[in-house]
Amino acid sequence: MADERPWYFSDRTVIIAVLALMAFALPLVWFSPYYSMRRKFTVSVIVIVVTYFSWQMTMDSLKTLQSYYNML
Repeated sequence: MADERPWYFSDRTVIIAVLALMAFALPLVWFSPYYSMRRKFTVSVIVIVVTYFSWQMTMDSLKTLQSYYNML
């Protein structure tokens, strides 16, 4: 085999972890010796931005639910 990476450093595993765990998967990216520093930084910035906007949407949804609850 040309690619002798451990399963936890394979691209497929890292992508699934980032999609499922968001910011909690960043150590998996940073500890991987197979990614360049530029790729690690890029993935980190993208994940942090997406996590921030997901958090904002969650907080807005909770405020909306709270206002509907108060109307009852």
